[in-house]
Amino acid sequence: MGSYADLRDAHAGAVVEEVRGVLFPGFVDCHTHAVFGAPRLDDHERRALGEDYKTVAAKGGGILQSVRDVRARSESELVALLGARVRALLAHGSTTIEVKSGYGLDPANELKQLRAIRETAAAERAALVPTFLGAHEVPPEFRDRRAEYIRQVCDEMLPAVAREHLAAACDVFCEPGVFDVGETRTILTAARRHGLALKLHADELEGSGGAELAAALGALSADHLAAISDAGIRALAASETVAVLLPATMVFLGARAQAPARRLVEAGAAVALATDFNPGSSPTVGLSLVMALGVSQLGLRYAEVVSAVTVNAAAALGLATDRGQIAPGFRADLVSCGVSDWREVAYWMGEQLVTAVWTGGSACPLPAGPVSLGLHVKA
Repeated sequence: MGSYADLRDAHAGAVVEEVRGVLFPGFVDCHTHAVFGAPRLDDHERRALGEDYKTVAAKGGGILQSVRDVRARSESELVALLGARVRALLAHGSTTIEVKSGYGLDPANELKQLRAIRETAAAERAALVPTFLGAHEVPPEFRDRRAEYIRQVCDEMLPAVAREHLAAACDVFCEPGVFDVGETRTILTAARRHGLALKLHADELEGSGGAELAAALGALSADHLAAISDAGIRALAASETVAVLLPATMVFLGARAQAPARRLVEAGAAVALATDFNPGSSPTVGLSLVMALGVSQLGLRYAEVVSAVTVNAAAALGLATDRGQIAPGFRADLVSCGVSDWREVAYWMGEQLVTAVWTGGSACPLPAGPVSLGLHVKA
């Protein structure tokens, strides 16, 4: 990083790449559920007919539909599916991608998902950051034994995840009707004992104090936050916990409310944006689209949304000193976009703007045509 004349003299023989457009730090997608099987098409249509999230789940859809699907698939099939999706995310400029488990909800299948993430990470050019989300929902077999499932997460799953070094962090869906604040605290306290960083799905549908808990525990991030309270905003603003907002999710769900991004920023909270790529509520791989929604739906400024998918998103993964900036000492993850004004990256909704990607200083081959999400890939 420096003036061309100085770099040319100091690095004689280096490869020179001509870039047309604007060069950004590699985008960081800090919240995805990319290791899944089939899309949840029925859920989408049911919501169009007026059914809400909880009604869809009560009729057999929602997270538990994806759980049934993942449990029926082999690890090798999940690797094939995830690899296709990672390549699609990379083609849209995401060079670092957080990937959660959470569609297994038992020891064997949670570990199967996390092993699939590890195997995919070894084969793909994007950097994958694995997160254990065994507390995504209470599985049907424990529906009347919630406390027993929480003990299984804490006493069986977390030790196995830590023993095999399968995750960097632990996440919990902290939401009324899923895991309450007390249950979330129990699980995350156990996760910390096993050396995992902490993350929360917090205050997505109803406010329950998830953001306050995230700040109190020193979590890396509190994610969703569409129903965050004033106290939650103050708590995040006074902490190092990043507020990760997922506007594509709320749009896809047909929700009228979005997270109060402007209030979070003005209070002093660090705000990141992510795709929340998943089969039920956000089937999108493009952070450029999310940035456009950040401006139009959340009231963020262009500079704020670029920071939200680079340096702030890196902070939400505990990687702010390593990536998310074009600066000496940082990882050379770079994205070139074919725009004449840098603000256009958050303007052209749904357009594929990425023309070149580098990870660790090496160019990545990009597909010549549309990228399949691999929904029908068989290993």
